[in-house]
Amino acid sequence: MDVAHTVSYLIFMTDQIYDVAIVGAGPTGAALALGLAQADLQVVVIDTRDPQAAPKPDGRNFAIVTGSWRMLRKLGITPALEETSQPLRGLEAVDGGTHYFGRPSVLFMQDDLDSADPDEPLGQMVMAEPLQAALDQAISEDSRIDRIAPDFFEAQTAEPGFVSITLKSGRTIKARLLVGSDGMNSPVRQSLGITTEGRDYDKSVFTANVSLSRPHDGIARQLFTPEGPFATLPLQGDRANLAWYMQRGAAETLAAMPKKDAEAELNARFAEFAGEMTIEGKAGSYPLILQLATEMTGPRAALVGDAARRVNPLAGQGLNQGFRDVAALIEIAEETLHLGGEIGSPQMLEAYSQARRFDGTGTALTLDAIDRLFSNDATLTKPIRTLGLMAASKIPPLRRFLARKASATEDGVAGPMSDW
Repeated sequence: MDVAHTVSYLIFMTDQIYDVAIVGAGPTGAALALGLAQADLQVVVIDTRDPQAAPKPDGRNFAIVTGSWRMLRKLGITPALEETSQPLRGLEAVDGGTHYFGRPSVLFMQDDLDSADPDEPLGQMVMAEPLQAALDQAISEDSRIDRIAPDFFEAQTAEPGFVSITLKSGRTIKARLLVGSDGMNSPVRQSLGITTEGRDYDKSVFTANVSLSRPHDGIARQLFTPEGPFATLPLQGDRANLAWYMQRGAAETLAAMPKKDAEAELNARFAEFAGEMTIEGKAGSYPLILQLATEMTGPRAALVGDAARRVNPLAGQGLNQGFRDVAALIEIAEETLHLGGEIGSPQMLEAYSQARRFDGTGTALTLDAIDRLFSNDATLTKPIRTLGLMAASKIPPLRRFLARKASATEDGVAGPMSDW
């Protein structure tokens, strides 16, 4: 990796004011930096990772929907991902229990996307490591982006015309706009005094990569059980990334079991649905939490991604919601410049808040409601679930609407996603 931009701050003029300072260089923060640089803005990224150290192993996989993939394509990232990514050809949801055959289900296929390109899939399954590597490489090659690493955000103070940002190293930088892309425990959000709302589901998600005994045909499949969903997301070579919602403690216990014991538990419950599964590598778990920031912005500051919301991972919308934030903020920054406005102005921040707060909160609450509706065995909810799945399966306009919504290709804000 080219570290010129990492160390170049040593010779910067002390009175330099960046257009945008981004705290956090994960996929959301890195994509935002690249998009803003393409708009000819001067960007600095504060990254906690040491560029001289070997990258930490990251076994995560992301379901990147079509709208997000289009954005990454415009950023120039997708060529580096195509060899390792798996196209998503369909999405299946089954209202199941101990046995799933004959249960109500709905299956969306890429034809339901109604795209101008009939071969365009509903999205791509992308491994975390090549995604981050491609974004890091693109940042290192862009002269409009400086990277300060390793360093940590400490505090910020809004001044007339800019925000002053103090880092753990003692360095102070100035920018017209500060963006917190620093995760669900966001120090930037905390420094702005923005609180959060939400709930702890008292559940955790068991996750692992598995090889399957039968072809997945590029279809992401989700089985709703009374305790929570079980999902398989297709990977290359008839492999899958699976997620099993379990009671808090159970997922952690299963992840710590010897591999053969964990496989036996998985196959006893879900081989009928997914086929026989063999765990690859190390299994893991994480707590299931809903968290929404009460505000998207503060004085000369904005939040994106997990700093703004942590959603139920149902349907893989977490990173995609972050990318919708990115697309909206880039579009609003470009419009602000076009109209002769100022980056970081109250008008720009209000436009961003209006664009993303409703959609992001609405998506989070919708996913929460779906989880509540399907993760039970209540007699009263079964007819509602059956009717909903039947309608989604049998009514073509509804199928197309839901497919466009799930793939982030519908019109509207981040409708920037369609342009990006």
